Formats: sequence, structure tokens, C-alpha cells
Amino acid sequence: MGTPDCRSHLDIINDNNVRDMDFEIGQVNFQVRDIEKFLLWLRDISHRNGISIVCFNADLMAGQDHVISAMLHAKRAKQNGTCISSSFEIEALLYAAGSRQCLDAVKFGVHQGLNNCYISIYPINSHVWSELLTVMTRSIEDLEQITDEKMSLLISLFSITNDEIAVTGKDRIKDLVLERVALLDVNK
Repeated sequence: MGTPDCRSHLDIINDNNVRDMDFEIGQVNFQVRDIEKFLLWLRDISHRNGISIVCFNADLMAGQDHVISAMLHAKRAKQNGTCISSSFEIEALLYAAGSRQCLDAVKFGVHQGLNNCYISIYPINSHVWSELLTVMTRSIEDLEQITDEKMSLLISLFSITNDEIAVTGKDRIKDLVLERVALLDVNK
């Protein structure tokens, strides 16, 4: 197991030198009729461009900081040789789910039907967007807002207890989710 970063997850996320490094995040919407074909298409783009494209189901994410945290943890695991998965994309989804189980991670990715996603491209490659946008549409929807319905979903997905909410308050749900992401390093 690698040495954990002594900074809190919020310090890592708020560090502009880290945030602006070598991956980017965009919000998109797209329809998927055949998941296998869609993922093959993404893999083809990735291989041709020497990048990783990670699709995070925005409906299950606690905002962009959740994406940033998952990506930073997956990058560090890759650099330290401590990945659970052989795929960077799945590794990032494992962190997003805060779980070692691939079945949990897959829920945080692409699904059949309408997808509302954060897309992360690592490393940054501006040429990729033109190809992605042949199938996807950029979204301007406010994905940072956590409604009561989304809060209930996050509480369930991340097994957040009533005691935790009583201590932190409902307005800190995002911090509790980010804590679950960071705890995956401890649980490896």
C-alpha cells in the first residue's frame, strides 16, 4: 500500500496546481442504445489519441469535486502501482463509488438510455472533443446542486449514517461522499 497523502481531500481538490494539471472535465448528455458499442467507440477514441476518457454518471456524483477527487486518487494509484483494476477508467469509477467492487463502480459509469455525465479526459487533448461532440451534447445544467432526492440517493449509495449527518449537517453531504472516496485508499 502506498503512503497516504497527509493533506485532506479538500486541500487536494482546492490546490490549483493539482486541479489544473493534466485532465479536464466537461458536462455532457448523450443517448446510449448499445452499451458495448458505445464503450468500444470510446475505447477507439482513447487508443487513437493516447488518452483515457472516463464517463461519470452525474446523477450519482456529488458534483465536480467528486469527479476531481476520483480522478486524482486514480492517478495516484496508477503512479504508485496500487490500482485495483487494470483499466484507469474503471479505477477512477471505483474511487467515485468508494468501493473495491467493479459492480459498484459500473453503476457510476455509462448506462443504457439518456446519460447525464461528467466526462474526464486524461491527459488533456482538445482534439478529442470534436469527435465526442458528434454523439454528445455539452450540458449547462447545474450539476452542483444537491436536491433532497439526490441527497437521499447519495446517503444510500455511500452508506452515510444518521449519526454522521447529525454531526456534520446535511449541507456537508459532499464532504462525507469525498471522505468515502478517500477511504478507498485505506481499504485497499
